[in-house]
Amino acid sequence: MHAPSFSQPCPDWATALCNGFSQIFLQRHPLCGVLCLLAILVSAPSLLGGALLGGISGLLTAQRRGYPKAERQAGLYSYNGVLLGLLLSHQLPWSAMLPLLIIASAGLSTMLVHQWLKRASNGNTLMAYTAPFVGLGWLLLSFNPAPPASAWPTPELNGLTLAQGLLTGIGQVMLLQSPLAGLLIVTGLWLSSRRAALWALTGALAGVGFSLLQHDPATALSGLGGYNAALAALALCQRTRHPWQPLAGILLALMLTPGFSALGLPALTAPFILSSWLVLASVRLLTPSSVQSRLRIER
Repeated sequence: MHAPSFSQPCPDWATALCNGFSQIFLQRHPLCGVLCLLAILVSAPSLLGGALLGGISGLLTAQRRGYPKAERQAGLYSYNGVLLGLLLSHQLPWSAMLPLLIIASAGLSTMLVHQWLKRASNGNTLMAYTAPFVGLGWLLLSFNPAPPASAWPTPELNGLTLAQGLLTGIGQVMLLQSPLAGLLIVTGLWLSSRRAALWALTGALAGVGFSLLQHDPATALSGLGGYNAALAALALCQRTRHPWQPLAGILLALMLTPGFSALGLPALTAPFILSSWLVLASVRLLTPSSVQSRLRIER
């Protein structure tokens, strides 16, 4: 008779779901995903159900449609659903339609990601990132515009409030307005990749500084000015060891963000997507085709 084992591996579905949460920050690390889940639980527990429903819906859609298991396990079909669940739970009042909207939008985001991944297999297509989340988020919010955001109280500028604004900028990626949430996410990033954690903090810090230069301390301390820059830094620091690409992404994200307000659109993560695409497209234009082909073969 064998002794009971307490080291059973985590079920595939749980690993895939946790990776989906970590993929919001462009990582594949289940423990990072667990800390992202914990960040939601401690700072905005009312959003946790929507996030889980979106992630599970995206994962089940991929499974039912027979998408590659390796991609499912990597969390590539879950993270847009998680973000849609967070957004809809955050912006829309509870109703019987809310879970159906989350399920439908998460499933559709999975199908869009799959089509994008099929076309990205040749190495010439830009990454989808959170484009399905942004496109579907804009569409859904246009039918039910969110109420105006309440004004943030602006605390006194000092070292503590600036540090809180820096961490809140990381949490705002998942619509979490809490320094503790940001600290948990940074801890997860540190466990996944110290370099990624440092670049994320660099992007968030740049957002704080840029907002202060614009004489907008409320945006600086609420973290709203830095989360897109943090994401751009995370995306581009993985492509190269040279710092100029993530630094260019940070700068572009900061410059693009005000434009969405001028257009009357919620920025969501659109500045991050556009800045990353612009940097990567510029790299391809500046890199000789022979070098690009060699790099694709090496990868």
